[in-house]
Amino acid sequence: MAWFSPSQALLPEVISLNSRWLPDKPAIVADGRTVTWSEFGLSVNRVVNGLLGSGLEHGDRVVLLMSNSREMAEAIFGTACAGLTVVPLNVSIADEAVLKMIVDSNARAVIASDEHVARIESVRKGLPADLADDLALRLFDVDAPQARNGTWQRFADLRDSASAEPPGVEIRGSDSCNIIYSSGTTGLPKGIVHSHACRMGWAADMCISLRYHSGARTLVTLGMYSNITWVAMLSTILAGGTLVIRSRFEQQDCLQVIEKEGVTHFAMVPVQYQRLLEYERFDDYDLSSLHAYMCCGSPLSVQMKRAITERIPGQLIELYGLTEGLVTILPPEDVPEKIASVGRPCPGQDIRIIGTDGSELSHGEPGEIVGISRLMMNGYHNNPKATEDATWKDPSGRRWLRTGDIGRLDSEGFLYLVDRKKDMIISGGQNVYPADIEAVLVLHTAVSETAVIGLPSRKWGETPVAIVVPQAGARLDSEEFTTWANSRLGRQQRLAATIVVDALPRNPNGKVLKRELRSRYESLEF
Repeated sequence: MAWFSPSQALLPEVISLNSRWLPDKPAIVADGRTVTWSEFGLSVNRVVNGLLGSGLEHGDRVVLLMSNSREMAEAIFGTACAGLTVVPLNVSIADEAVLKMIVDSNARAVIASDEHVARIESVRKGLPADLADDLALRLFDVDAPQARNGTWQRFADLRDSASAEPPGVEIRGSDSCNIIYSSGTTGLPKGIVHSHACRMGWAADMCISLRYHSGARTLVTLGMYSNITWVAMLSTILAGGTLVIRSRFEQQDCLQVIEKEGVTHFAMVPVQYQRLLEYERFDDYDLSSLHAYMCCGSPLSVQMKRAITERIPGQLIELYGLTEGLVTILPPEDVPEKIASVGRPCPGQDIRIIGTDGSELSHGEPGEIVGISRLMMNGYHNNPKATEDATWKDPSGRRWLRTGDIGRLDSEGFLYLVDRKKDMIISGGQNVYPADIEAVLVLHTAVSETAVIGLPSRKWGETPVAIVVPQAGARLDSEEFTTWANSRLGRQQRLAATIVVDALPRNPNGKVLKRELRSRYESLEF
């Protein structure tokens, strides 16, 4: 008999071992109930046996259109432990996009929260006939009319009627664990495929880098379809900690839960930090339980980093990364000297900066960031061209991930983000990086946030235009602001105009949708 190898401890084994050795420890706090690791392990077994008993087979894709809840945790990990592929969808996307992702993933089942059932029903008529006939739908709400007309099966019935005995499913490290569709609100984002071995690599590397431990009580406020949340969940599960799941992010609720539940860890995007610090009663709450918290999704401004470290207890860890499989970390001990950077690659990972001709650039030169790690995706689902486009090969033939981000490395290997390659403005033949301009604009006392985009120019081809959200109660004259900004910007960076708006369009992870801004104002010409 072979000795047990840690490399065999994939997600099902980790959950099973936690259930055995931490039976009375809370695994999940959600919806007013605490679920122990023993209870969670049994629920996962039931979901596995229920899904496989319904006719699903190894490798089948299961779409989840669900709101944050205990049931969503059971659905995610039950599906994965069954050897099925989890396809969690962003609940904020349009119904048309939901249809496209169901078709693209070739889903065999859908599990939906009651509030999203009508959305699935509205797109079912658009499914190809063979897929529509094969699709098994699952629902977990007792009062849903669909559960009574036979179209849907209640998720609770699927779970509770199945055996709690270990299912004995054989899962290999190379098997697909999930398909996470890249953030987007229109069209069809790319489906990012992670294997089970890759996912446990994420869990191990992030558990160390983000300083999770057995006492971790991790607050989940971002959608559980997001890779940011998956990083937090997997790290907590590997450490044997507790997930504190909230249905949504709301400032007062977030602060109350941190205090009441003794939250130690969380993962949020910059706009969430901004809203927390802007909350008028922020200082009324005891946040002393916080140990380490991560920020990612989009870059933190230097001013915001300083505000967070000054006002929130514990350790801020900034992460720059891609769901496709690349991560750099700026740990708290490096913040004082390298506050403008996003850190260095996680241990075991490597990055390079390359020019437009694909050659490696020297320190200090801006170019596209490429990286390599054990966290890299298998590829984009059903999209070999996109997978090839995201690949850079070094002189030895090794495959690296192209990020599409522009950055530079300093002499000590710290990475500084310059901008998204697709957001770069080419004005008069010169590369202009919106992030450099935005860093100046946010210094104005009346500015809450801003985004700079390139719009058509008869003279320059493209020219920078600022979209600005004023501080609450502040007056901002667009012409006066443009004059103020241009007196502080370089010649190529100067704004053609300022457009004042109430809010910037964002995806659910808080990233500003510059594509939408460009589309909104593309008819303007300067």
